Amino acid sequence: MSSHNHNIYQSPLAERYANDDMLNNFSADKKFRTWRTIWIALAESEKELGLGITQSQITELKKFRDRINYSRAEKYEQSLQHDVMAHIKAYGDQCPKAKPIIHLGATSALVVDNTDLIIARDGIKILRQKLLNVIDALAQFAERYKNQPVMGFTHFQPALITTAGKRATLWLQDLLMDLTNMEFIESNIKCLGAKGAIGTQASFLKLFNNNIAKVRKLDRIFARKLGFNDAYPVTGQTYSRKLDYQIAGVLSGIAQSVHKFSNDLRLLQGLGEMSEPFGTKQVGSSAMAYKRNPIKSERLAALARFVIVNTQNTAFTAAQQWLERTLDDSANKRLVIPEVFLATDALLNLYLTITKGLKIYPAIIQKHIDENLPFLITEQIMMEKAGKGSDRQSLHERVRQLSMEATEQIMQGKPNDLISRIRKDPLLSSALPDSINASDYIGLSKQQTEYFLRQYVKPILRKR
Repeated sequence: MSSHNHNIYQSPLAERYANDDMLNNFSADKKFRTWRTIWIALAESEKELGLGITQSQITELKKFRDRINYSRAEKYEQSLQHDVMAHIKAYGDQCPKAKPIIHLGATSALVVDNTDLIIARDGIKILRQKLLNVIDALAQFAERYKNQPVMGFTHFQPALITTAGKRATLWLQDLLMDLTNMEFIESNIKCLGAKGAIGTQASFLKLFNNNIAKVRKLDRIFARKLGFNDAYPVTGQTYSRKLDYQIAGVLSGIAQSVHKFSNDLRLLQGLGEMSEPFGTKQVGSSAMAYKRNPIKSERLAALARFVIVNTQNTAFTAAQQWLERTLDDSANKRLVIPEVFLATDALLNLYLTITKGLKIYPAIIQKHIDENLPFLITEQIMMEKAGKGSDRQSLHERVRQLSMEATEQIMQGKPNDLISRIRKDPLLSSALPDSINASDYIGLSKQQTEYFLRQYVKPILRKR
C-alpha cells in the first residue's frame, strides 16, 4: 500500500483498499516509462521501414528509457503547460543524438492513448488472475459443502432445501460470465497505432513520400512492438471512447456479481448460518462489544456500488465526443479509469479473503431446517399423490389450507404441527414418509454441483 501523507487528500483506494500491483500499474512512473517505450517503438518501426534513423539513436533512447529526469520534465511543463511536450524535451536533453527523431510524425494522442490502452490491457491481466483465484476458492467451498443441506429462500422466505455447495455454484456461475466477458475484451483490445493528428496518417504519408504500403505497415509493426495483435483500422485523433465503456462494463459486471454475493452473505450472517472471517481481536462495534458486524461484506457492497455507478461516466464520455476529438474526455478519464480498476482490484482481493475464511454453522442451519421441514415436504407429497392420479390443484389447495392453519399456530408461539395435520388428513396422509430427513429433499443439488464444477469450472482453472 502507498505511504501516508496526512497533509493532503489521498484516494482511499490507494491508501486502504487496492494492492500494490494495481497501484503500480496506474502509477506515474509506469505511464512515463511507457511513453518512452512508445517513442522507442515508433523510432524502431520507422527505421525498419527505411527512414533515416540510426541504430545509435535507438541505442541512446533505450539507454535512458528507465532513467526519467522528472525534475527537468516538471520544469518544462511549468512553462509549456503541456505534459507530452515537456517529456519530449526532457528526453531529448538526455538523448542529444536522438533528439531530432523523438516523436517523429506523432501527435500527443499517439503517446497518451497507446499508453492508456497498454495500462488498461495490463490491468485486465491483473484482474483476470485475481478473478480466477476467487473462482478457485469458491469452487473449493462448493465441493466441500455440496452435501450440506441449507434452507433455500425465495423473496427471503423459506422455500425448499438446497445445499451450501449448490448455492455457491450460483455465485460461481456469475463470475464465469464475468470471466468470459473479460477474456473477450482482453483478446480483442487493439492499440491506437500510428494515426497522426486526426487519424488520417497524413504526417506519416509525408514522411514515407506517399508510400501508402509503408504507412499501413508502420501501423502493424508499431502495434506488434507494443504487444498488440493489431491497431484499430480507423480512428479519429483518439481511439473510440466506447472501448473505455466496454472495459468499465466488464468491471461493472464483476462488481454486480460481488455485490450479489455480499447481499447473500450478509443475509445468511444475520440468520446465523454463515459468516465472513472475524479476527480474534477484531472489534465489531465501539458501543456494542458483543457484535460481529459483517464489515468486509459491507465494504464489498460499498466498493461494488462505486464501480457500477462510475460506468455511467464512461458511457457519457463515449456519447459526447465531438467529431475527430474533443478534450472533455481527458480529465474524466484520468479520474474514472484508474479508480474503477483500483476499486475492482480491491473487490477481488477482499472477495478472496472472505471466501477463504467463510464459516458454516451446521447446528443453526439444522435448527432452521427443522422449523420449516414440515412445510418443505409438502411439495414431495403433492408430487407423489399427483403421480398416482390425484388432482394436483385439489392437492395444492388442501396443502395450502393446512399450512395456513399450522402457520397460525407458529405465530402464536406454538410448535409447527403441520405433520400431525397431514397425518390426519385422508387426502394426503398416505404420501407422508415414515421418516423425514433433510438430505432426502435436496433434489439434484449435489449432482448439479459436481457436474458444474467438473464440466465448467475445473477446465478453466486447469488452463490458468
